[in-house]
Amino acid sequence: MSLVTTISAAVGEAATRLPKRDKHLPQRVLVAIERQENSSEVLIKLIQITIFGLWGILYMLSPKPETQTLVVGFEPVPWALGAYLFLNIIGLIWAVRRGLPDWAVYINIVIDVSMLMLLIWSFHIQYDQPPSFYLKAPTAFYIFIFIALRALRFQARFVIAAGFVAVAGWVSLTAYVIFSDPENTMITRDYVEYMTSNSVLIGAEIDKIIAIIFVTGIMALAIGRARKLLVQAVTESAAAQDLSRFFDQSVADQIRDADHQIESGEGIRRDAAILFTDIRGFTPKAAQMEPSDVVCLLSEYQKKLVPIIQKHGGSIDKFMGDGIMASFGAVGTSQTYAADALRAVDEIVAETDKWKTDEKLHHIAGSKVNTAVAAGPVIFGVLGDETRLEYTTIGDAVNLSAKLEKCNKEVRSRALTDQKTLQKAKQQGYEKPSDFSSMSKFLESVGEKLDLVVLYPVEKPDKEAA
Repeated sequence: MSLVTTISAAVGEAATRLPKRDKHLPQRVLVAIERQENSSEVLIKLIQITIFGLWGILYMLSPKPETQTLVVGFEPVPWALGAYLFLNIIGLIWAVRRGLPDWAVYINIVIDVSMLMLLIWSFHIQYDQPPSFYLKAPTAFYIFIFIALRALRFQARFVIAAGFVAVAGWVSLTAYVIFSDPENTMITRDYVEYMTSNSVLIGAEIDKIIAIIFVTGIMALAIGRARKLLVQAVTESAAAQDLSRFFDQSVADQIRDADHQIESGEGIRRDAAILFTDIRGFTPKAAQMEPSDVVCLLSEYQKKLVPIIQKHGGSIDKFMGDGIMASFGAVGTSQTYAADALRAVDEIVAETDKWKTDEKLHHIAGSKVNTAVAAGPVIFGVLGDETRLEYTTIGDAVNLSAKLEKCNKEVRSRALTDQKTLQKAKQQGYEKPSDFSSMSKFLESVGEKLDLVVLYPVEKPDKEAA
């Protein structure tokens, strides 16, 4: 069986375990909820083992009766505790390895409550008392704990099942007391006599049953509402993970953590550096390639450069075919935005030099990848209308960086910036790993003469067209 088939089968199995109202959810959300419930079942088993471990300690420390009505030396309580502990360990192993299907959860509920009732029932034998003795055992309060434990799975049906079995169990215990000795039912209507003897007050037992029913009902209602929040939280978490794949992580964080609904027209002015990368001569080359090969090449190219940009604090603003626009200090305030951008350029140049021996990227290695950086005031904000919004960066630094990148071919450089940006980077701690050259050049696209800095020159003539 292939990996894809295995995953599909697992997803399908997970979906069948969930309530019908949840099956309209995306498969990744269903799997996440199933994973959450499996971990909850493991937690339930650990708590139950802890409870019975505590009971075992209390039993060992408690005084023991001197006589037994059954076989001499037989003590039913340790056997009941041991059997339940064994069953819980088996259930824990099952839950950890594979997760419990619904039918197994229901069986576990029956076993859990039944073993608790059996333990309570065994008290009158253990302490050589009439059956009514166990109806006043404080251990009965653990019924509510066992019902509450089922709430950890965030499914009301399991809480209701636990409450139903608990009611049935307590009715059975009460009936056993009443009918075990037809000649002496031990029933009384005197509350004082009930409290000071082994007699049975039917109203008191009905009160306990009503309490179990109401606690079960209230918890089921609460869990029904809580499950909606769980599904919403898991869905939003999955959406946030998907969001971070379509947006830069810092932008996705801003969208997720926004105090109010994001609207078009919101913006903030910051000092930032803008980095552009582009593959020289890619357009005519792509026209001669298969579409799938073009997309594959661009994907590999972006996979290599994006981590470098993010490593130095950059945020991807957008992909533009073979171009990448990134900002440093625009999404969030930075005191080293210019230095970070130039350090990213240094590593990008070093990385593209390695592609000469790369099977997929050797066609665009070295001087084929051009970069440019410009720093200055920018506006980072939201553009668009109610149906389509986009976080982006605008400003003179953005325009200048894009135009400098286009000048790489003209000045025969691989990486280009201007003197102002370089000086700002140096003030922020940037140290150039190699020599650079400066020149003054009038750029028609800018409409003025700029002091350019060639960070990395083209080592060999580049015959590629722009």
